[in-house]
Amino acid sequence: MIRNYLKIALRNILGQKVYSTINILGLAVGMAATILISLYVQHELSYDEYHTKSDRIYRASREWLNANGESSLHLGHLAPPFGPFLATDFDGILEEVVRINSGYGPLMSYNDKKFEEDGFFWAEGNLFHVFSWKFIEGDPKTALTEPNAIVLTQSAADRYFSGEDPMGKSITFNNFGTEVDFKITGIIQDSPPNSHFQFSMFASFVTLENFFGRENMMQNWGSNNYATYLLLEEGKSIEELESQIPAFIDKHLGEHGGEPASTTNKLHFMPLTDIHLHSHLDSEIEANSDIKYVYTYTIIAVFILIIACINFMNLSTARSMKRAKEVGVRKVMGAFRSSLIRQFITESVLIASISAILSLGLVVLVLPWFNDFSGKQLSFTTVDPLFFAALMVGVVLAVGFLAGSYPAFFLSSFAPVKVLKGSKLNSHKKLNLRSALVVFQFFISICLLIGVGVINDQIEYMKTKDLGFNKENMVVLPSNNEIHANFELIRNRLMEQPSIEDVTFSSRVPSGRLLDSQGGEFEIDGEMKRIDFRVADIHVDHSYLKTLDVKFLAGRNFDHKLASDSSEAFILNKAAIEALGYSSMEEAIDKKFNYGGRNGYIIGVVDDFHFESLKQEIAPIVFVVTQGRARFVIVKVKDGQEDEAVAYLKEEWTHLREGFPFDYYTIGDRFNSQYEAEEKLGELVNYFSFLAIFVAILGLFGLSSFSVEQNLKEIGIRKVLGASVKQVVYMFTKRFALLVIIGIAIAIPVSYYGMDQWLAEFPYATDLEPVTFIIGSVVALAFALITVSFEIVRGAVSNPVNTLRNE
Repeated sequence: MIRNYLKIALRNILGQKVYSTINILGLAVGMAATILISLYVQHELSYDEYHTKSDRIYRASREWLNANGESSLHLGHLAPPFGPFLATDFDGILEEVVRINSGYGPLMSYNDKKFEEDGFFWAEGNLFHVFSWKFIEGDPKTALTEPNAIVLTQSAADRYFSGEDPMGKSITFNNFGTEVDFKITGIIQDSPPNSHFQFSMFASFVTLENFFGRENMMQNWGSNNYATYLLLEEGKSIEELESQIPAFIDKHLGEHGGEPASTTNKLHFMPLTDIHLHSHLDSEIEANSDIKYVYTYTIIAVFILIIACINFMNLSTARSMKRAKEVGVRKVMGAFRSSLIRQFITESVLIASISAILSLGLVVLVLPWFNDFSGKQLSFTTVDPLFFAALMVGVVLAVGFLAGSYPAFFLSSFAPVKVLKGSKLNSHKKLNLRSALVVFQFFISICLLIGVGVINDQIEYMKTKDLGFNKENMVVLPSNNEIHANFELIRNRLMEQPSIEDVTFSSRVPSGRLLDSQGGEFEIDGEMKRIDFRVADIHVDHSYLKTLDVKFLAGRNFDHKLASDSSEAFILNKAAIEALGYSSMEEAIDKKFNYGGRNGYIIGVVDDFHFESLKQEIAPIVFVVTQGRARFVIVKVKDGQEDEAVAYLKEEWTHLREGFPFDYYTIGDRFNSQYEAEEKLGELVNYFSFLAIFVAILGLFGLSSFSVEQNLKEIGIRKVLGASVKQVVYMFTKRFALLVIIGIAIAIPVSYYGMDQWLAEFPYATDLEPVTFIIGSVVALAFALITVSFEIVRGAVSNPVNTLRNE
């Protein structure tokens, strides 16, 4: 019987080429989307699972709370003293504690080969006891225990020592005026792509301690720059540790403002394997992805597959009359309903299998583009073979049963007496179900189209919104000790270049994060009060606010001629003044203000501006004249002269940062790059909405073709009785148009609610514009009408003599 089922199935597929092509192509597209997204999802969910102890590894993070209990800052890093104290205080719970610190892109060199290494990290000697990066050469137990020791990845070793054995050789480190030779003590495999951070080399932590002084580092509770990972003892739970953390914080941090430190400080612990998709703190080693995108992509891919299955169900039931007599004959010959159901399910699974093979070809064609788009390295070889085999079999069976179940039960239910008499079997009930499925298809498609429009509107809003300062033509360059010490001379020299309008420097640059803050006091109503919320600080030179064209609301800017401005003057933004409780901006001027060990006065108030991306609310900020913290130089370039200015700056920076490659960015570009995740989401939804519309239109084309085929005689009679082509087209088109319009009516409120919820995640969001909903709806309706009209017009213009010849 199985051979008979397959034979009949193949005959039906080959005998109905148009409908079979529509079914197979639609299912193939839906399956390809499902496979592609499944590869992506499997990769996203696999981050850091390759570590053999990943189920026991946690990353610690530090959160600060305001006096009202609200979170003011949550960093994915800790101060350096936390690590050793955690290790000693929780010896029975923690097996290991390891700290990692970024090297901030040092210049590494070997002979004439020099590279600025963003993947350079300092790490403690027990790093490889916690993590499972594989050693090619060297001893993981001792590789990072000695001063001036370094471990390279294989690709880093090839860059510097191509053709040479790197073990035991020296490589030179140069950063922030410090130069040291490191001895290579190990070579490890490259960081797997599914790691929450990428690296090229690890240097021994004891070397970093020697740079800054071990005692100073151990006591510095304000330098929260150390990623700290914990390895639990086997059989221990993280809850055992968490319950004791408040007492631990009070023990080591004491009191803050008369309250236990645990009321303003918290430690959190996140499983290593959750970091990539669930951690979006104010500081991360690298930007992470987001689980919501995994859900979104998965749902969209499933919707496309459902649309393809709906096409199959609709076309199969629509063609029921062509199979009715076959069903009747089989039943008369003794076939049970169960055997008929198995036959039709077999046909569905066969079509699904053919579609699956075609979908694999589509995935192979699209995968290079998708990898480039997503920044991943997905391939069939990187996926677990059992996972992929299970995925393919599962998709084929699921689609086969889902798409074939209703036609199977519907067709097998025909009464042989009725079908052999030629009675009409398409009841109004069946027509309503088929119509409902078409409505559902276009409901999904229109929701996706509207989603694309809203996402694009939000991206455009974030890119074009007035940020409150001038972000255009601002070139940012790295600084160093020499540049800072001779800044005025360098500034005057740069200003002689006609293409350069102004030059300034600072500890932070707009488009970055406001991660620096300290405590202080302020005067209000004649009393000094403690600042009980976080105020971020930016260390600047006197011309910083002028260069950025920041608007002053009260007071004045820093003045070179007033020596006291360099040590006693503070400028705050509007958000800080309001949070402090002043009734007006003017009231704050000349009030005493003590912050970070400086005692002075508020000399100015600037309007709020978006220092960070529009994903963050404007924070209270205090500006002070720097006394050494100046990591960046900002050069304001004249309109249309960026190329000339950059060429000049490249030549100058070759001397100012000798040996380092020239590297710069513009503030405007950096702001725009922060919305890359939203842009990719918009692009992907755009592509998937096109696929959804394509598959839905494909099914509508099949239904309209079948409708015309079934009603050719009716069309012929109407034309003989005087109906025009226009009237015939209108009569048939309005049936399908009505279904799309119903889909639009359902999609608009649903998509409005969904996109309103999505926009609510942004502190600053665009409005939901009616035109976005109108465009999405009109596009879907236009595609549907064009598709349907093509077949209906073809039937309407046919010669009625040919269709009525047999009557």
